[in-house]
Amino acid sequence: KVLLFANTDWYLYNFRLPLAQALREKGHVVVLLSPPGEYGPRLVGAGLRWISFPLSRRGMNPFSELITLWRLTRLYSRERPDLAHHFTVKCVLYGSLAAKMAGVKYIVNAITGLGYVFIGDERPVRLLRWLVNGFYRCALHGTQVIFQNPEDQSLFSRNGLVNGEQVTMIPSSGVDTKKFSPSPEPEGTPLVILPARMLWAKGVAEFVYAARLLREDGIHARFALVGDTDPANPDAVPVNQLEKWRKEGIIEWWGWQEDMPPLYHQAHIVCLPSYREGTPKTLIEAAACGRPIVTTDMPGCRQVTHHQQNGLLVPVRDSRALAEALKILIGDAALRRQMGKKGRELAVAEFSLERVIGQTLDVYSKRP
Repeated sequence: KVLLFANTDWYLYNFRLPLAQALREKGHVVVLLSPPGEYGPRLVGAGLRWISFPLSRRGMNPFSELITLWRLTRLYSRERPDLAHHFTVKCVLYGSLAAKMAGVKYIVNAITGLGYVFIGDERPVRLLRWLVNGFYRCALHGTQVIFQNPEDQSLFSRNGLVNGEQVTMIPSSGVDTKKFSPSPEPEGTPLVILPARMLWAKGVAEFVYAARLLREDGIHARFALVGDTDPANPDAVPVNQLEKWRKEGIIEWWGWQEDMPPLYHQAHIVCLPSYREGTPKTLIEAAACGRPIVTTDMPGCRQVTHHQQNGLLVPVRDSRALAEALKILIGDAALRRQMGKKGRELAVAEFSLERVIGQTLDVYSKRP
């Protein structure tokens, strides 16, 4: 029996459903665990067992958190999985502790990105980071740990949180290269999209300021933010700020979109000026769809974007450099096509679902 635990049912559905289905096809009993949400019934509809477990993403009350850990330990004891695989920070920490207390023999933890705790620089965040490091040290001990980029692995190694024998590098959750396939560019005004949750750390402000600079420079293009807000995240861009930018006419805000391939096909350029990522799935999807990328020269982003091959890398938090890179691609359709072709080749070779699921099953096969 394999248990997969994440902090949202949305994450399980959009990032780990193919893994769960592959496990089921191989004869394993699969249990999916997450807080309640609208995607849980979809997981059930896909023929999988899903358990709703309340987990506050921002909970800081020690008493409440201890109760959550106790309830989670009871659940693990009741389910008795042979293998537990945890995704996202809180699930890695709480899931590992609960699994150990429940006697689960084999634990896999996926570090899919460092999150706000490791990106923020405010004093309370630095204190929280110190506490989280202590929890990580306890939770990760004796488990297998999957990283998505070498910089995150190096950070954890320097802090004494993991050793080399524990670690496997799997660069993403994979992309369906049949679903996300290339198409010719549409005619008309070039469209630049930023597909992501509306968080400051995704570079939303830098994208908007770059769009403003290009408009002032007389560059004719459209700029669209594609994604919803995340009120549970302290880094969320307020809705009134997004609406203000939209009303100014600087950008379009399309909100959450269910069907992404047609959106990539509408776009001429995909942009993600993120401060740091695990490995951004939206950029892998964009590459698979044959679209050139403009992103930051930061961990995770640079794993998907090879500078001047399938896209352009710019310094983080630099709106002017971002505007200059976008200006190059907006004005050169031939370069966009050339980079899009390279991106498709990279996505198929490095990030296909089949490759990533195979690598994950190899980690599972190490179970004693």
